[in-house]
Amino acid sequence: MRIEIKFGGLGGQGIITAGYITAKAAAIYDGKESTFTQDYSAEARGGASTSEVVISDEKINYPQVINADYLVLMSQSAYRDYLYKLKKGGILLIDEDLVKPDERVKDYKVYKIPATRFAEEIGNPIVANIVMLGFFTAITGVVSKDAMWKAIEERIPKRFLEMNEKAFIKGYEYGEKIKGK
Repeated sequence: MRIEIKFGGLGGQGIITAGYITAKAAAIYDGKESTFTQDYSAEARGGASTSEVVISDEKINYPQVINADYLVLMSQSAYRDYLYKLKKGGILLIDEDLVKPDERVKDYKVYKIPATRFAEEIGNPIVANIVMLGFFTAITGVVSKDAMWKAIEERIPKRFLEMNEKAFIKGYEYGEKIKGK
């Protein structure tokens, strides 16, 4: 089993952090093999940002995404630049307020969440990536809920944990609701 995940968005949205947390959750807490790679533009905020995670039951010989099973996008430019990476029949998860898909999505299963809006309601748009991780966890089941939360807990400074816990739960519960439909 080889699962390929690509996260895409803009600098400042926590795209690299989302990939790092996912890879760590898979490797450390779910006991799988995983790799994590990242790429970002020179701009500190607002430039292209992407991270890739490969998860497997076996040793991973090539660490980068070839044909993503899951594509998680939080900007229109990421949609434009990375949709081709998603294999036919793959799963596309998007922040519905920031990504407007076109006719090309007919080849994919699409799940939408207002991640940034939910983060703003929680109190800070910076936790939109954690909302998305909760959503991703519920929709895909690639990483267990407990593993993902443990990896988040380890990565996030203690003073922000309560807000991030609310964000993760909000995304997870929304994903469970969507998946149930």
